[in-house]
Amino acid sequence: MLIREVNGQDWPAIWPFFREIVAAGETFPYPPALGPDEGRELWLLRPPGRVVVAVDEVSGAVLGTANMAANRPGNGSHVASASYMVDPAAARRGVGRALVEDSLEWARKAGFRGMQFNAVVESNVVAVGLYRSLGFEVVGTVPGAFRHPREGFVGLHVMYRALG
Repeated sequence: MLIREVNGQDWPAIWPFFREIVAAGETFPYPPALGPDEGRELWLLRPPGRVVVAVDEVSGAVLGTANMAANRPGNGSHVASASYMVDPAAARRGVGRALVEDSLEWARKAGFRGMQFNAVVESNVVAVGLYRSLGFEVVGTVPGAFRHPREGFVGLHVMYRALG
């Protein structure tokens, strides 16, 4: 698997799984009926943000994507943040782990002191487990802050990892 910067040709490959994940309403707080133009605007950050794709080296298929940037401007700009989406068809292939590891390496090289995830849905046990395995801790949970389509109101974790 290759992780590379997104290019102008990648959005059409990202959009189908982006749409599927957002429409499911289980992991991202985006409107479920989000259209492709609005999705593109939300996901494809402008510099100094960074957007990457994970690509199958044999088929060339886009397996997942991540975006990353400073968590906050100004006096909060020393902490990074990132978001990840993996094509459900590529689940359990290490795509998410590769994307998180890539974003951590980027954040270290860019001089960030830590990485913070502001809204990890607590019922997303796969993501929470992955982040914990990579050194993130839940530093707080906002009870009932996410309206899950099947589980009702669930918490949103704030997760953090210092970068040495």
